[in-house]
Amino acid sequence: MKVSVDLDQCEANGICVGIAPDVFELDDEDQLHILAADVPADRLADVEDAVAQCPKAALRLQ
Repeated sequence: MKVSVDLDQCEANGICVGIAPDVFELDDEDQLHILAADVPADRLADVEDAVAQCPKAALRLQ
C-alpha cells in the first residue's frame, strides 16, 4: 500500500508524525513529508490509524 498527502488540505497538525514518525515528518516550515510512501506491512496498522485521525482528511492510503 502507498500513502500520500494532499498538501492543499494538510494543516501540519502533526498527529500522523506522532503516530508513525518513521513514515511522516514535518520540516522546519511545517510542511509534511512522507518518508516511506510504500508502507511496510508491519507499519500498516499505524499508518491506517494516522490516516483515520487526520483532522483535515489530507492523507490517503491506496
